[in-house]
This record gives sequence, C-alpha cells and structure tokens, in this order.
Amino acid sequence: MILNVLKIIMSLGTIGTGLLSLIAPKSVQGFTGLTVSGGRGITEIRAVLGGFFIALGLFPLLINKPEAFRMLGFAYLVVGGVRAVSMVVDKSVVQSNIISLIVEIVFGIILIW
Repeated sequence: MILNVLKIIMSLGTIGTGLLSLIAPKSVQGFTGLTVSGGRGITEIRAVLGGFFIALGLFPLLINKPEAFRMLGFAYLVVGGVRAVSMVVDKSVVQSNIISLIVEIVFGIILIW
C-alpha cells in the first residue's frame, strides 16, 4: 500500500519536474547547471526536460500497471548509472550531482520493486 503511494508520488514528481521545465525553462539552471541561450535552447529544455518528463511520469499513472512503474524506475536507474560514470569521468562530483544521483537511485529502486 505505502509502496504504491510512493510510486504515485514519484510519478507525480517526475511530471512536476517536466511541468516546471515546460513552463519556466530558464529555472532549470539552478538544479541542472544547464544554461539556456536563445530560442533553440529554450525549446530543447521545454521539449526534452518538459515533454519527455511529463510523458515518463504520466504513462504509469494512465496505464496503472506494475510494468509501467518499473519502466519509469528503470529509466531513473539508467540515468543514475550514466550520471555516476559521468561524475567520475567529467570530474563533476558536486553536491547537486550527488543529490540527483541519490534521488535517481532511490526512485529507481522503489519504482522497480
């Protein structure tokens, strides 16, 4: 029961991240380190961090099947894995990356469970 509630909250959090990126694309600089320059950059933030995250979070809620939540969890674990390698390779072990990595691993494990 609590696990299902957590999965719904995590899906909603994913949608929330997407909505923030869609509505206020310049605000993502604070939690991603990305700087937006010109219309093309803003469109990319809206489309990828906005639209893609909305779709990723919305799909499990619409389908309401364990496999859909697992797919979202798998996506978070892959992003976390890539982030972990990149943090070492790019020498970017900073607080915001560590926090993001922890969130991605926790979300991934709970959503797959």
